[in-house]
Amino acid sequence: MAENFTKKPIILIGGIITLLTVISLVILILFWPQPNFESVSKVTIKSGSSLNALSKHLHEKNIISNEQMFCWAVQLMGKEKKIPVGTFRLVETKSNYDIIQQLVYGSPELKKDRLLEGWSVKQTAKQLNDVMGFDTQKILDISHDHKFLRKHNIKASSAEGYLFPDTYLFFDGDTPTSVLDNIVSEYTKFWRNAFRDRARELNMSEHEIVTLASIIEGEAIYNVERPIISGVYHNRLNIGMMLQADPTIQYIIDDGPRRLLNRDLKIESPYNTYKHSGLPPGPINSPGAESLKAALYPEENDFIFFVARGDGYHTFTTNEKDHNIAKKQLQKLRRELRQKKRKK
Repeated sequence: MAENFTKKPIILIGGIITLLTVISLVILILFWPQPNFESVSKVTIKSGSSLNALSKHLHEKNIISNEQMFCWAVQLMGKEKKIPVGTFRLVETKSNYDIIQQLVYGSPELKKDRLLEGWSVKQTAKQLNDVMGFDTQKILDISHDHKFLRKHNIKASSAEGYLFPDTYLFFDGDTPTSVLDNIVSEYTKFWRNAFRDRARELNMSEHEIVTLASIIEGEAIYNVERPIISGVYHNRLNIGMMLQADPTIQYIIDDGPRRLLNRDLKIESPYNTYKHSGLPPGPINSPGAESLKAALYPEENDFIFFVARGDGYHTFTTNEKDHNIAKKQLQKLRRELRQKKRKK
């Protein structure tokens, strides 16, 4: 009996020692001292980075002193899958605990990027290079990647037309694919059921609507004219007349945008709407919401011609005779402007 009483305190003491040892070890791991804790550091976490890769990156930047200790600390706190993508500003990182708290609960730096209506994939790629530092060719490659297109249900050979114009906030550390996923997702949000029903009423596919909208985007400056221009193109399509849309020619010349020449209209390309009837194979830029709506809801009119007026607006006509008069007025305006420039 006395022997049992003796064993119980020994077991209890052993348990306490073990518990204290574990607690001490946890505290040691979590509050392992870090170098340069008084300095401010920036760290970028990229999409798909593993815990080991993050630990190595922090060690290379002299933010942590022991990679394994940091990995253990993250695992002890249960934060392996809770560290977000982005660039973080770390301040007073005295311990593993401080670093992990700032990464998990801090606000990653954001980059604001404005993608304009009427931009082609090439222009969007250049913008993403300027703002995000992405390789332009990588953006172009993703935009033509069949897996990427299937993922977003884009029934086309590229994402031309589907990179929705808007102002975006991206994390510094996002990948080209994640950024393009975000952009195309905004395009998808546009297509509510009423718009899909309307496209069916017009006997047009979603791709055809986007293609027409991209031409409208290339022609119109002011929103008030978009439905009118759409009406002209719908009229031409309905009577089997070639669209003869200048923006489609701008799309196939290498040195555009510029004033088009007669020889440009003879370029052999399925996008040349002066040589081929109907819509071109696909969009020529990314149209905004107003142009998409205009393609879906054209103004009902009898116009089949229009020409620029020189002030951003157009003159719309129902016959070739009036159209030629409007063209001569534009030519006269251009001559007057050239003469004014010479006098200066």
